[in-house]
Amino acid sequence: MSTVLAYTSPASGHLFPLVPLLLELARRGHRVHVRTLAEHVGTLRDLGLDAAPIDPRIPATGLRDFGARTALGALSLSAQAFAQRAAADGPDAAAALDAVRPDAALVDINSWGAAAAAQAWGGPWATFSPYIPPLDSAGTPPFGPGAPPLGGPIGRVRDAALRGLVQGQLARRYLGPLNAVRAQHGLPPVADVDAFFRAAPLMLVTTSAPFDYPHTDWRPTIRSIGALQWEPPSPIPAWVTEPGDPFVLVTTSSEYQADEALARAAAEGLAESPYRVLITMPSGPADLGPLPPNVRAERFVPHSAVLSRAAVAVTHGGMGATQKALAAGVPVVVVPFGRDQLEVAARVAHAGAGVRLAKGRLSAARLRRAVGRASRMADGARRVSAGYLAAGGASAGADAVEELLRDESARAVAGEHS
Repeated sequence: MSTVLAYTSPASGHLFPLVPLLLELARRGHRVHVRTLAEHVGTLRDLGLDAAPIDPRIPATGLRDFGARTALGALSLSAQAFAQRAAADGPDAAAALDAVRPDAALVDINSWGAAAAAQAWGGPWATFSPYIPPLDSAGTPPFGPGAPPLGGPIGRVRDAALRGLVQGQLARRYLGPLNAVRAQHGLPPVADVDAFFRAAPLMLVTTSAPFDYPHTDWRPTIRSIGALQWEPPSPIPAWVTEPGDPFVLVTTSSEYQADEALARAAAEGLAESPYRVLITMPSGPADLGPLPPNVRAERFVPHSAVLSRAAVAVTHGGMGATQKALAAGVPVVVVPFGRDQLEVAARVAHAGAGVRLAKGRLSAARLRRAVGRASRMADGARRVSAGYLAAGGASAGADAVEELLRDESARAVAGEHS
């Protein structure tokens, strides 16, 4: 069988959705090598994968976009961070390609340098996007502001105007750093941001309709495979399984985003509510002060065990946390703080699977009311869950990778006989 090298960005929220795909490839007999955060290497090896840490300079470069005063300023800070990481993840990925000599490479969409290294390598490669990628798509509002779909002539005019504005701003902030990264690997410049993200022969996106909008122009190179769920093996606390009121699960970002306000609003707004409230803060618990008797804050608790007993999940709009809840049929309240989260929130509302609450309107009282509204939207969450299952998940992703390998093998045979 073939050897596959997977290279991840320095975020648990990007690694965890990838793990089911890697395990499926391994189950089919492929040799799977992973480059990821050092803290997860041992766990992946215990799962039977060949894992090694990425260059420590990469996770040392944290995202600072939460400090920006405007959305455009946040874009600039993100571009700077990804480009700075690329100076390390490009050579790191190139070294891994030389050492492993894989038949195919699978690269996280946020690892710009690793993507350039994979393209320069010349073998079959794919990108893995654990969030909605910033791609142009017919009939879909441009990525960024979280505008809802709008059909007809008015929608086309609105989308064209937004696209010009958004893509122009993306180009001004992203295109220079992107092309500088490509130049470091001997690749020609791309004309726009969309072309950079479409450079791979295959992109796997971990979502699907009815959560995501229809993308009739994506296939065959871009495949939506549904939500992929995995958690590190961890004991379930006894208090999770004790009889009691249903849970409200509150989650913040795994890459720090200054979203403690969400935890504080939940602790205050859901005090004395008919719920057990669990707040998980994976980037490090903040000082929330004295908590009400029905509220608990932890750095990590296996979400699946809580969601099976939950009425609602409250998220910052991170794709992983939001889709994990919806995959379990649990409706959500989404309070987006930036990054791709406005787009996630827009899709939650569009699917009728939860409530969108703007960060600027976040308060304890509004969050409590939003939880009440979301608790009546379980049917929408179940529809989304069914859509994820229909997309095929890890099996569909492995099929696509194997198709990529077969195409490359066919091209090699054709070259030998030409």
